[in-house]
Amino acid sequence: METKPIFNEDIHFEHQQWERELDFYDDEIKIFKNRLAEILHKSQDREFLVELDHFENRFRIHHSKIEAFRQRIRAHEMNISRQYQAGENSMDHVMYDYHVDFREQMQTEREMYNDLKKEFFDFMTKNN
Repeated sequence: METKPIFNEDIHFEHQQWERELDFYDDEIKIFKNRLAEILHKSQDREFLVELDHFENRFRIHHSKIEAFRQRIRAHEMNISRQYQAGENSMDHVMYDYHVDFREQMQTEREMYNDLKKEFFDFMTKNN
């Protein structure tokens, strides 16, 4: 069975897509945190304040994950750059396996982030 090469351009393209996606998430989180600040004065009810704190913490966690993903993308891009400099245009299977694992982690983050957004919008609907 012949192994097909995994071209760096394809990986680079996917990295670019992920970076735009992460930028979008980061922008949304800023908007959501601003919205939390706007409604903070609505109630001094303990349960309401606990939920606000819950969302603030979850947004902070996702922001940290976004930054970690960005760092991993930059590191992977550095590896691709070194391969180009060495005259190689395809990725070895160890790096490709790393990339596939990273892709799965991105998908998990997408799902978790979308669940958080749904939960946040439900909270906002309930408290408006």
